[in-house]
Amino acid sequence: MPIQLNAGDRKLFLIAGGVFVILVAATLILAKGRDSADEIPTTYSAGSGGAKAAYLLLKASGYRVERWEQSPNELPEAANATLILAEPLDAPRTEERNRIRQFVEDGGHIIATGPYVGFFLPENGVVPDPLPGMTWKKLAALSPSSITSAASQITLAPQAYWKGESFTLPLYGDGDKQMVIKYKSGKGEVIWWASATPLTNAGLKEPGNLEFFLACIGTDPQTRILWDEYFHGYRHSLTESIQNSPVKWIFLQFALFTLAILLTYSRRSGPISIPAGEIRLSPLEFVRTLGALYKQANATSVVVDISYHRFRYWLTRRLGMASNCPVDELERAIRERWNFTDPNFSATLRACESAHYDYTLKPRAALQLVRSLDDYAAKLKLFSNSRRQKN
Repeated sequence: MPIQLNAGDRKLFLIAGGVFVILVAATLILAKGRDSADEIPTTYSAGSGGAKAAYLLLKASGYRVERWEQSPNELPEAANATLILAEPLDAPRTEERNRIRQFVEDGGHIIATGPYVGFFLPENGVVPDPLPGMTWKKLAALSPSSITSAASQITLAPQAYWKGESFTLPLYGDGDKQMVIKYKSGKGEVIWWASATPLTNAGLKEPGNLEFFLACIGTDPQTRILWDEYFHGYRHSLTESIQNSPVKWIFLQFALFTLAILLTYSRRSGPISIPAGEIRLSPLEFVRTLGALYKQANATSVVVDISYHRFRYWLTRRLGMASNCPVDELERAIRERWNFTDPNFSATLRACESAHYDYTLKPRAALQLVRSLDDYAAKLKLFSNSRRQKN
């Protein structure tokens, strides 16, 4: 038997399905393809912006290269070791930055690329400049060195430049902007590139880039090369890897879809409560409507007459007297029996009796008489729901 869904269930299910489709479409649109130039230079990527070709080339050439998926706090001894930081995505913690600085000062070699890698380095002179990095540029050598002698010209997509410092050696640049520099720090050395273009799968093929990359690595085959993947999101812990990868968005989509199904089912399977019907006229509305009728009919005397007859009925009933007894007898009875004395009591009752014949009675005067009767009823405790006697 097919499941019958009411209009509310269908609406909720369609909204949840629409959100799920939008999330999937956004994932497909925003996902970077294999040929994306914006891809991070990770050794796991075969896209144009990846660095898998350079990593495999070093391996095939006999270099001791390995992917480093641990925190910088776990870095080995710095002797004959090179750390490649190719445009890291995350910022280092204080202890990690201190460990990298110690690694360099102990004799380690660092190749760092990108506009934000300066946070990892002992000295940070990097100035981000993303607009020039939208196109590749050929950069000429600025200073003689073993690196520039291997490649007199390289190709970069410069996303930053280095502020001129006396302790750095500019290797390549464009005009007065230094795009590749190196400097000593303790026993070690730092080489900074404005971008990772020379080691990417697409940039490695440009003239001079391969020679430049190998010259920065060095010629010693015993050098241990640690290619950082920790700051690209590839980590030993499965939880950390999921948190730093797009997989978490897939789990989020499934969680939202599952939640929508549960809400739909629980809403339909829960207790059904009948909504309370709306009362057409609330007590306050009834009072206002009745008041408007009296006002339109100019029947203020009728209101006073009704209140007065109600007051007399309950008073004579409590006293055991006839309902048509004179006002003087009523006053004498309550004075003698209840010890109640009020000089205005008789005048108020007589005013109410005469109001029955006064069709010109003003609303303000009628209201005053009705309030006076209500006050006397409260003092004499005539009605069970009357107000308590005022002090």
